[in-house]
Amino acid sequence: MDNRTPCQMPDIMRTSDKKERRVGVELELSGLSYDQLVFNVSDFLGAKPRLESRYVTKIDTEFGEYTVELDSELVKDLDLSDSQLPDSIRELGGQALEVIDAAAERIVPLEIITPPLPFNEVGQIEALVSALRQQGALGSRESIYYAFGLQLNPELPDLEPATLVRYLQAFAALYDWLKSRHQLDISRKMTTYIEPWSSRFTDRLMTDDYAPDQSELMLDYLESNPTRNRALDLLPLFAYLDHSLLNEYVQDTRIKSRPTLHYRLPDCDIDNPNWQFSDVWNDWVVLEQIANNAEQLAELRSRFREAHKLSLRNLTQSWLDSSTHWLQSLGYA
Repeated sequence: MDNRTPCQMPDIMRTSDKKERRVGVELELSGLSYDQLVFNVSDFLGAKPRLESRYVTKIDTEFGEYTVELDSELVKDLDLSDSQLPDSIRELGGQALEVIDAAAERIVPLEIITPPLPFNEVGQIEALVSALRQQGALGSRESIYYAFGLQLNPELPDLEPATLVRYLQAFAALYDWLKSRHQLDISRKMTTYIEPWSSRFTDRLMTDDYAPDQSELMLDYLESNPTRNRALDLLPLFAYLDHSLLNEYVQDTRIKSRPTLHYRLPDCDIDNPNWQFSDVWNDWVVLEQIANNAEQLAELRSRFREAHKLSLRNLTQSWLDSSTHWLQSLGYA
């Protein structure tokens, strides 16, 4: 029997120019060799893999290219003819590569990167996760060395500053709830990959009269969050909106310009039979619904501000508990 929870859909499924909204998914895992993962993903997709470079394979589908890669630039780009390498390593030649490969595949995450998928096609990621679990894929909890994540890159309905502010406000208020549900593994908790935004930015963001233009929003964020290491990383979006302004605060070749948010918080717990992609996705849909419901978002902002005041009540009840109860009262959790 299939006990998977279906992937829910938000009310807003199209962009302001009537195109289907899309989402890219990045999935980190271990437990399989690189070649095994390439075989299993291409077999699942019913498509032929194409090796682009060492440890980077592309798989063409109707929605675009899937990528399977080893998530380490150092290993992917290793060239034994490089004169900067020690002679002892270069002289070992292919033998050294075999040793390096074996070590890398045990420590460095393998990654699957989807093309932008229409929202109503994300159910195929649930099926892919299930298939890889059956083949022995492992997630974060398998080792203290692993800090594997599941990342979503959802396209927004539009890129107007007011729309961005609504989504950011919903995320800031729901951060504790989302973290409690999807950031479970100690290896991820010990990293800086999924930090919350600075309180300075969040306090400004959550006021009722916050209505910046695009440049003001970017400046407010970048002045206190000039890093990729945030649970909701805005730098790819800012690179798309105004790359020159972003460059004044952050210069990092790893930032990929795209008109999406970059949600980095969830663990990849793929070897846990009770872990489902749909749970992560459906909680994101909760954020979507609240971000696009003016009354609910206003109430959530108000509750958030009240919960962060110094008071006896707030010393005895956490914002996580308060926000969870509020979501439950609305039928969201």
